[in-house]
Order: sequence, then C-alpha cells, then structure tokens
Amino acid sequence: MCGIVGFAGERPAVPVLIRALKDLEYRGYDSAGIAVLADAGGTLSITKKQGKIANLEAALSSNGPLAATVGIGHTRWATHGRPSDQNAHPHLSCNGEVVVIHNGIVENYAELRSELLTRGHTFLSETDTETVAHLMEEHVASGSSLIEALRLTAARLEGSQAIVAMSAAEPGVMVAARLGNAGGIVVGYGDGEMVLASDLAAVLPLSQDVAFLADGQLARVDREGAAYIDLSGGSATVQRKRIPIDPVSALKGDYAHFRAL
Repeated sequence: MCGIVGFAGERPAVPVLIRALKDLEYRGYDSAGIAVLADAGGTLSITKKQGKIANLEAALSSNGPLAATVGIGHTRWATHGRPSDQNAHPHLSCNGEVVVIHNGIVENYAELRSELLTRGHTFLSETDTETVAHLMEEHVASGSSLIEALRLTAARLEGSQAIVAMSAAEPGVMVAARLGNAGGIVVGYGDGEMVLASDLAAVLPLSQDVAFLADGQLARVDREGAAYIDLSGGSATVQRKRIPIDPVSALKGDYAHFRAL
C-alpha cells in the first residue's frame, strides 16, 4: 500500500520527510517523491524518482539544499500507470499551483480525465491521481480556499481515497481528506510543528499526540495546529489521543493498532 507523509514546521522539511518515508518502506513501493514550498514566494519544488528512496535522496542532493519548512512525500505502488518517474507522486496541476499525493483508486477517473481534457487540461502521467490535482486547480482558480477545493473535489470522486495536497496560493498549509478506507490519515501534534501520515510509524518519531481522520473528514494543517471539517463543510469533531508507547516499540510492532485504520 502507498505511503503518505507531510510536515509543517520551522526546521527544514526535506530531512523530516525522507526519514518518514523510510519509516514506511516496509509497506513496499516502486517509486518515491516529495514536494516542498521552496521559498517565501510560494514556489513549489517537486522531486520524484522510480525505485528506492536512495534514488530520491540522490536526486535531491544534485538539486542542492532546499530550505523549505513545509512539504509532502509519498511512496507509490503502481495501480494506474507503470512504475516510472513520471507516474510517481506528487502530481502537479497544469498551472503549477496545486500538488497532490494520494492513496486509493479513483474509480471514475476515466470519466473525470475525459471531462478535464475537454476543458483544456494537460496530463503528464498515466495516473488517476492527477485528476485530483486538476479538479482542485479549478476550484482554487475560482476563489475557493485549499480545504474547500479539496472538499468540492472529494464530492466528485468514486471509491476509497486518502488525499493530501498543498498549494502555492497558501504557503505553510497542508490539507488532507479520508474517503472510505484507503489506508487512513493520522495527524501528529508537535511543538511548533505538525506532521501527518498514512501510518503511525511515520508520526511517532515526531509526536505521540495524534488524531485520526474518520471516513468523510478533512483537515487543514499548518505548523500551529489543525482544523477539521466534514464533507458538508461543517466543523468536524476529531479526538486527539496520546499514544502511550515509545516510537521504537511501535516500529517493532508492539502497538495493537499500528496503522491508522
């Protein structure tokens, strides 16, 4: 199953994201990638490579250091589209404003893709995930906030999904949604920083104060905390809990609910 991670804080995001992706390697994957807001002006920088995380690290090293403090990362198992750099996540919208990572299958992606092509969108991958980025782009361009763009997009998707997105229009912000059971989303609260992931394994080294999204819930996350809504747009109640174990024990499998179900 694919792996999702996200980080917002004051320290450099890239090392945190790479460490979190390595904590998810046990799930299996064929490619990996990250996206960060690379400067104060909100420029998105995406690096993704087929193969092991070491390939991603090498590509990042060749690009030079990135001082971004917010970013998202993904490990992919191919479903729609072969394993390749191009099909690896994250995926970017046409205008470069919205970037998306995703677990699950958009069951009506062919219909959505055809619709988006008719409206002039250009696809760079074979994935179903890219339709999410283009749909969100349209809503952001129409004036919606990033969380509202995700909510409106979620209403168009069929199947189970776990989605995380960022936008150059809202630097410092990540949004996430859980629709059905596609691996889940867990949010971790730190001191001046926040992390989210598809699995506790990637969160516990940073935070044991966590919240789990339920089906139909969305989160807006920045380094100060998180706000939650449901698919109607109303406020959602998401309970925070303390995981009473250390990260090493969790990674050894001592926690009965190891994954964010």
